[in-house]
Amino acid sequence: MMTVPEFQRHKPDGKKLIVVTAYDALFTRIVEQAGIEAILVGDSLGVVVQGKQDTLAVTMEQMLYHTKLVAGAAQRSLVIADMPFLSYQASIEEAVRNAGRFLKVGAAAVKLEGGTAVLGRVEAMTRFGIPVMGHLGMTPQSVHRYGGYKVQGKQKDQAEALIEDAKALEAAGAFSIVLEAIPAQLAKTVTEALTIPTIGIGAGPHCDGQVLVLYDLLGLFDDFTPKFVKPYAHLKADALQALRRYKEEVEQGKFPSDSESYH
Repeated sequence: MMTVPEFQRHKPDGKKLIVVTAYDALFTRIVEQAGIEAILVGDSLGVVVQGKQDTLAVTMEQMLYHTKLVAGAAQRSLVIADMPFLSYQASIEEAVRNAGRFLKVGAAAVKLEGGTAVLGRVEAMTRFGIPVMGHLGMTPQSVHRYGGYKVQGKQKDQAEALIEDAKALEAAGAFSIVLEAIPAQLAKTVTEALTIPTIGIGAGPHCDGQVLVLYDLLGLFDDFTPKFVKPYAHLKADALQALRRYKEEVEQGKFPSDSESYH
């Protein structure tokens, strides 16, 4: 099974880290069969599973439920749980308590968003043995502050602040940092400045690894498609075709046939 130290060793080894999201046991098994060794139980489930416009409404109980499903099915993958909005912002004590709840249901690590504002949380969690992944750039829980899902770090002062936040997160004990929707050159600079792995999503090819939302890369979710998403399949189209054929065959009396009937 992939561990946090093994995850970190990929950076000096030069082997790219591959991460995808998953939210249930079935897809967890499929992800592992594909040889992917790290799964993020993302609060992106608020959008792709619950049908919300953003991730802000996702609760701790919902995240714990999905994390338990994934962790229960995972045999080899490192399971990382997203800490949802307001599960860590209010106080250090609440942040540590909620992070610990994720480990109790089977996660090996947690992920939270932000830089300077969350350093105390990261330090406290890691001090108590809870591995923490950071998240900088376009942080979806701050979508209203940004006025939508927009590329971050284009301005010089923003880029410099992001680099300092990344260094501070590493110093606070984070074992890895997700970089979302930032210029590729900035991601390269951050990656080279850190000894911990960077995981890109819309951050170009120079990060130590990449993460995508499973429903995006499989072509299941197409309400909107960010520039950085590449669908590797079109399962929504396949599902529609299958469902229409099923409907047609039932209406025409072709299903169930003799071979699908008991005698």
